[in-house]
Amino acid sequence: MSGVQMITVTEEDDDQRIDRWLRRLFPHVNQGRIEKMCRKGELRLDGGRVKANTRVTAGQVVRVPPLAASDLKPAEPRVARVSEADAKMIRDCVIYKDDDVIVLNKPAGLAVQGGSGTTKHVDGLSEALRFDAEEKPRLVHRLDKDTSGVLVLARTRLAAKALTAAFRHRNTRKIYWALVAGVPTPYLGEIKAGLVKAAGHGRSGEGEKMIAVHPSEIDRTPGAKRAHTFYATLYRVAGRAAWVAMEPVTGRTHQLRVHMAEIGHPIIGDGKYGGSGQENLGDGWGAQLGGDISKKLHLHARRMVFEHPTTRKDIVVTADLPDHMKDSWNTFGWSEDLAADDPFEALL
Repeated sequence: MSGVQMITVTEEDDDQRIDRWLRRLFPHVNQGRIEKMCRKGELRLDGGRVKANTRVTAGQVVRVPPLAASDLKPAEPRVARVSEADAKMIRDCVIYKDDDVIVLNKPAGLAVQGGSGTTKHVDGLSEALRFDAEEKPRLVHRLDKDTSGVLVLARTRLAAKALTAAFRHRNTRKIYWALVAGVPTPYLGEIKAGLVKAAGHGRSGEGEKMIAVHPSEIDRTPGAKRAHTFYATLYRVAGRAAWVAMEPVTGRTHQLRVHMAEIGHPIIGDGKYGGSGQENLGDGWGAQLGGDISKKLHLHARRMVFEHPTTRKDIVVTADLPDHMKDSWNTFGWSEDLAADDPFEALL
């Protein structure tokens, strides 16, 4: 049994959750034990009580209570088992890499993190993206499972801290492409509907979704958050469908999908928010076009601009469309080079 330890948080660990900070120092201490320490007031930060998700700041002092001998044993190295096929698949997704950052063109259908029934995901495959680094890369933002495109990972703890802060404070720019039912008008516009989470069903909240809230009702709606999206209609197929670029100003869950559905132009393949209609003639409801157009979600994180965590220079990355969207673009006679890199440049 160890005695009480007073440990000062270093710059490297600044802005990290206290439970993760503790597990890095004492890998044998499980989450349940940490939460019990918090409830009993045994784990303290600058003398004050904490919760497991409390973030530490460089220079603060953490009081760690006495730990059992078994909690002080060095952790045995855990190597995630990634098959050769999966390792090749995820490495083939890399579109940018340096000492601090890795950027993927995430395939549609691959989850970013694990969950109920999800066994294959980017976080689990990231061991194959270690390359020559001491640790596997860390996620710093998310994409929906069925959304493809630009996904940034940090290769060091300091890079993760800087990038996470950049995403949290919206110091990045993201442009998405989508195929939507009908043709949004005006061609260049913005959507400011708020979003609130609607409860799902079942023990794990299956079916949980976001509901749009009129801007005038946001402040009166419990749990509602403001959301803001710019959109630009790039090309159209008569009145049936359109190629739309979107830039989220805020970063709410399912924001783009809900916003496009809210203005009457759901993203093709979005059964969750776009209805179950198999065909949309441009004046009805439904997120399928029928014919040769895939039923998969047509939403792609096309372009991102972010500040490099070390050099502080802007990094611009662009991700090619996934195969099902390429097929749809070919069907309509479109090509990726028809669109401007930044259709919202005039709005800045």
